Amino acid sequence: MAETLRAEPVAFTAIPEVDLSHWAGSEADRSALAAEVRTICHEIGFFQLVGHGVPAGFRARYFDLLQSFFALPEDVKATIDKLRSAHFRGWERVGAELTDNRTDFREQLDVSTENPPYPPDAMPPYLRLDGPNQWLADDVLPGFRRAVTELFERLGAVAFQLMEVMSVGLGLAPSHLREVFGEQPLSLAKLISYPPTPPGEAGVNAHHDTGFLTLLMQHGVGGLHVENPAGDWIDVPPRDDAFVVNLGEMLQRMTGNYFVATTHRVIAAEARFSSGYFHGPDLRTRLDPLPLAPEFGDAVAVSARHAGAGFMARRDELLAGERGTASTSAATYGQQLWNYYQRSYPANVRAHHLDVAD
Repeated sequence: MAETLRAEPVAFTAIPEVDLSHWAGSEADRSALAAEVRTICHEIGFFQLVGHGVPAGFRARYFDLLQSFFALPEDVKATIDKLRSAHFRGWERVGAELTDNRTDFREQLDVSTENPPYPPDAMPPYLRLDGPNQWLADDVLPGFRRAVTELFERLGAVAFQLMEVMSVGLGLAPSHLREVFGEQPLSLAKLISYPPTPPGEAGVNAHHDTGFLTLLMQHGVGGLHVENPAGDWIDVPPRDDAFVVNLGEMLQRMTGNYFVATTHRVIAAEARFSSGYFHGPDLRTRLDPLPLAPEFGDAVAVSARHAGAGFMARRDELLAGERGTASTSAATYGQQLWNYYQRSYPANVRAHHLDVAD
């Protein structure tokens, strides 16, 4: 495998396409797909996924309900305001979330896997993230809860298949990353409505994803930009047949920076909807290094981009004036996720977790 691993990648100018249906092909097809995905995850960290098996009819039906949700009166959506949730679930107004201590101009609904909750004073505090979502009554928007639940089921299945591809590409057994996920995985989704972005601002500011693996639907309108190693912003065109896939800081850490969590942002020229599914493991999952062959570490060591790749700053670092990739990563997925909620939703932390608030 050593001869196939590249050291210092060149700056990319487009986001590649990957066809997941090849995973159902011959052994040669599977091997070629695993190598292709490994190279993309090392050099770019983003791709457009086709051949995923999610029916176009589901996507259309889901999008109709998504638009209907955001068209509801604000006082109706406010009945499931995120500030009511100790588990950071629910609806939020435009400007409620911070990224890198800057306001994001988007309205959204956050939902997560509904695992049984820990006690409200559980320690470490990241255990408090497990729990229920907030849902509107079914008669307010019939079929919406079921469609979002189906979104988790369908995209979770795609993500687990992608994890097999990545495992093989890294020289591991196909089931390796799935086994890392533990007993009680916690994934989350952001259902987003962007108004046109004000001049000089961002729908969501430049950032890395916190978690493991992201699948994103852009519903007909673009605005997603990915930063390449030269510092240029590369557009990701919206496609009805594809999911945009990118990697989070967990995979970056676990691969010793061989895979990269690439900086991206959204600036919406017109009203825009998107749905991001963030595939995640058990909160207690340790972010220990994967047992990779030495050539992976060698490739990182000779690439300034990879050797110097960092992580999003924690809340305390932001308050101290740090920006961007200032911090080392957490030791567990739960702590990584808790760091994200602390820096993005300080009001929620103060409202429900005063014992551990800044």
